[in-house]
Amino acid sequence: MSLIFRMIMLLIASKFKPQLPIKHPKNSLKLRVLPNDLDINLHMNNGRYLTICDLSRVDMFIRSGLARTMQKEGWMPVIAEHTMKYKRSLKPFQKYVVTMEIINWDEKYFHMIHTFFVGDKVVAEGTSIGCVISKAGTISPEYVMAKVTARLEAKKT
Repeated sequence: MSLIFRMIMLLIASKFKPQLPIKHPKNSLKLRVLPNDLDINLHMNNGRYLTICDLSRVDMFIRSGLARTMQKEGWMPVIAEHTMKYKRSLKPFQKYVVTMEIINWDEKYFHMIHTFFVGDKVVAEGTSIGCVISKAGTISPEYVMAKVTARLEAKKT
């Protein structure tokens, strides 16, 4: 992974941030465009946005309790589809914020929106469709949320 240091920082920082609800969670990460994010045009590489979306999902998984539940159950998150719309370039060392929100789900997939901001301006927006799988197959979002909720409730007592 080309962002190992960002991932390590995220893993540490996520432990100290407030817990997120499992239903309709929304998070945000404050980041800066680093030299290894740049392409030949000296703006953030289009592929880097997808990697930043991955980091945002990891933060949400940790803070909502999903990461621990997936680990205990032997589940894995999988992105089935991701699309991006790029509106403005991110320049070297520019500060930006990426937000992620699970907006809804169906019998198989979670539907997510990732939005990149500079100030109050949207510079890029992505949509993801993802699921949680086990060796037996895809696990319904309702079951995933019920398991996370039950584990968190048991932890409180």
